[in-house]
Amino acid sequence: MAFRILPPCPANRGLEALIPPSLAFELAYALGCVGTGLLYHLAGGTLDRALILGLACFIARHLYLLVRLSRLIARGGRLTSPFPRGAWGDTFRALDRYQQDARRWRKRQARFALRFREAANSVPDGLIMLDKAQRIDWANGGAEVLLNLSWPRDAGRHIGEFLSHPDLAPLIEGADYGHSLELTPPHNQAIKLSLRISPFGERKSQRLVVVRDITAIYHLNMIRRDFVANASHELRTPLTVIAGFLETLGDSPLTPVVHRRPIELMVSQTRRMRSIVEDLLTLSRLEMGLQSEHTEPADVPAEILAIVHEAEALSAGQHAIDLDLDPNLLLVGNPVELRSAFSNLVFNAIQHTPDGSRVHISWREKAGQPVFAVEDDGEGIAQEHIPRLTERFYRVDKGRSRASGGTGLGLAIVIHVLNRHDAQLIIASDPGKGSTFACRFPGRGAIVRHKPQILTS
Repeated sequence: MAFRILPPCPANRGLEALIPPSLAFELAYALGCVGTGLLYHLAGGTLDRALILGLACFIARHLYLLVRLSRLIARGGRLTSPFPRGAWGDTFRALDRYQQDARRWRKRQARFALRFREAANSVPDGLIMLDKAQRIDWANGGAEVLLNLSWPRDAGRHIGEFLSHPDLAPLIEGADYGHSLELTPPHNQAIKLSLRISPFGERKSQRLVVVRDITAIYHLNMIRRDFVANASHELRTPLTVIAGFLETLGDSPLTPVVHRRPIELMVSQTRRMRSIVEDLLTLSRLEMGLQSEHTEPADVPAEILAIVHEAEALSAGQHAIDLDLDPNLLLVGNPVELRSAFSNLVFNAIQHTPDGSRVHISWREKAGQPVFAVEDDGEGIAQEHIPRLTERFYRVDKGRSRASGGTGLGLAIVIHVLNRHDAQLIIASDPGKGSTFACRFPGRGAIVRHKPQILTS
């Protein structure tokens, strides 16, 4: 039995607003099934058989369309027109739109994956994705050049088969992207690689390994370090001899008065050159290793008090220095290196702030980490200079810095010492309001003094 729904017309638009065409068809079909049963009853059939016949006609259509839809979905077949009439037609059309959207999405994903692989393979650095067990999920072409690792040939193999270093496993497990690891691959001992790890994926359980060839940079740094170390070492002896003779001439009563002022200037500049040489030698020693070789519990509060006494002598009473120290907070590290870093920060605050400035020095535990901070209310530093402050010989105000007697190496020494102690240098400055230099150390290095004491300056 076929039914025809009239096309829209001005007479039935109000009815369509109340009853959608698909629902109207279902109602018409249901009435048709009821009419079939009534005809059977009028032809002499019993009423219960008439109702069963009408219900069977109604259910048969729905069962047929349900089975048809389930088979199409199970086979992954595409839903194509013509679609059935009524509510089932709406269902088929909705699923067809969903299938089309899914196909378009899969095509976009496939294109994106292809473009991603093309872009990743064009990168000269090695990119490797690791699963939770540190096995290789994927690698780009750069990994094959740098590590002799090819995907998909080596998929599922452990990354330790291609990289050998005692610090590799802790770095992967920690996934600290702020730290890098320099190593030599087993397959090519002539190159030097820098390796960084970044977590990604669900719950950050996977790892992205980024490998870069730093052979040229490594050799240039070695040449620079050797040159600086050798030149500084060779300059130390002549400067010592020159300074000795100049001081002798300056103290001799036989030296003419007109020559004393030039000799004093030469002595001053010789001392400055010796200071630069000593700082360069210190930098060279610091650059030779990533971690401090000699570590012990350092009595930081006592060291700070000694530094403050030297700073007061340097200031000659022209600066107000105040302290906020935890006398029982010690730090595991190299005492000599830590003293060098802290003294550079304190002396910089004295040398580069005008007379009358306040310098606040603190040593406290903050958020579970020991922090040494030097704060002043001097002229401050413009934001464009802050990223370059730790460069060797970089000066914000060249004239003022040279007049103050600085070598331009102090902050470079500070950053190297902090790197060797896994610490951070945090710089904050506001022109006209002052600057703050803070050294934040990892909490694992903090030690509380067993016998509390009170330090006096």
